[in-house]
Amino acid sequence: MTRVHAFSDDAFGHHDAVGLADELAEGRVSIPELVEAALARTAAVDDRLGAVAHADPAGARARASDPRGGFFAGVPTFVKDNVDVAGLPTRHGADAWEARPRPADGDFARMYLATGLVPLGKTRLSEFGFNAVTEHARQGPVRSPWSTAHTAGASSSGSAALVAAGAVPIAHANDGGGSIRIPASVNGLVGLKPTRGRLAQDAMHRQMPVRIVSDGVLTRSVRDQAAFYREAERVYRDLRLPPLGDVSRPGRTRLRVAVVTDGIGTSASPEVTDLTLRTASLLEGLGHRVERVANPLPDSLRDDFLLYWAFLALAMVRGGRRSFGPTWDPTRLDHLTHGLARHAQRRLHRLPGAVRRLRATKQMSRDFYADHDVLLTPTLATQTPLVGHLDPRQDYDTIIERLLAWVAFTPMQNATGDPAVSLPLATTSDGLPQGMMLAAGWGQEDLLLELSLELEEAAPWARIDA
Repeated sequence: MTRVHAFSDDAFGHHDAVGLADELAEGRVSIPELVEAALARTAAVDDRLGAVAHADPAGARARASDPRGGFFAGVPTFVKDNVDVAGLPTRHGADAWEARPRPADGDFARMYLATGLVPLGKTRLSEFGFNAVTEHARQGPVRSPWSTAHTAGASSSGSAALVAAGAVPIAHANDGGGSIRIPASVNGLVGLKPTRGRLAQDAMHRQMPVRIVSDGVLTRSVRDQAAFYREAERVYRDLRLPPLGDVSRPGRTRLRVAVVTDGIGTSASPEVTDLTLRTASLLEGLGHRVERVANPLPDSLRDDFLLYWAFLALAMVRGGRRSFGPTWDPTRLDHLTHGLARHAQRRLHRLPGAVRRLRATKQMSRDFYADHDVLLTPTLATQTPLVGHLDPRQDYDTIIERLLAWVAFTPMQNATGDPAVSLPLATTSDGLPQGMMLAAGWGQEDLLLELSLELEEAAPWARIDA
């Protein structure tokens, strides 16, 4: 396997985002030094990873010379190319129209950058985020820095690859079916999908009939996740959710942990099942009460979620000209987007029922968490596939069958709106990271962060720069 990383003894060192914020606060490094180091690191790895959609070195240097305030003031980052950042185009991973620079930050970027983070540009994603890998007929794939023969996973793969490779310590991601947690699993990172509504969102995501998409970040440490949510809450707060505050240490309460290895319509592979049960044993050894249970959501969720996902593709194909202007050319969309649109077109009469059942999963979740505190599952059902396994140039039936066999656990929380975090607690027999997912009830990110801090301390995960 070919590993790619940029860790060195430059101004960045091996620090996470909190560590860099401390270095800046103590005056041991300057913001311009950090930004230059991050630009150099990105340039050193991106030709092998293919993660950057739009580089903005001039904008990054300008922000470095006149930084915003905030805890993360001066810490370099990237923003996924499906939210608006002033001065940069938003292409959503597609090239079906001529994208022009956006006049202003979107709602998410405005909140995100108010924490002080300095964007170096935007990262690549799959076409409109529909695929569980980023592969493009003209731009090529986004590759995992742990093994460039393997995919970096999901629509936030560009952000994940750059964080894992050490180009930046934190990057934006979002998750409509697992795209924070999937690339966290594949790239040895921490990825928390927050409770629906926890963070500010752009209008496109707020206006969905079922708000399956949540924004968040990918990091190498749990404390970076906790610090980000603490700082984001100082900028934006949904008053319908309990506050998170500053989560800085493991929780003391021993939890009731339910373990599930049967996903939506399929089970985890034997190796991934074994790795999940080892994680369950770790939790039990730490004093938590562990019980193996059946999946609390019905297998029908698979078909309902797929139909809703396909409906979003149909809406994009039909409404592209209205959304993106007269240069819109749907013939440039990939086979998966068109296949999903056809899938929805043939089943539109079933959509109202699917939406009702997806909304009903919220009550099923409440019932489940009345008896359990945490749900443990693998993040993904099988090991990381090679580049090409989910290439969207293949026929639709092949792609969708392979996609559903891999992504069998993460859509649960997109339907329910609950929080879930993927932690790099396992390594497969071929030496690649395999994430384990912990989920909790509505608004309980603090519980997940406390448990994640405990697990990080008890079983430190593999590092790409070790």
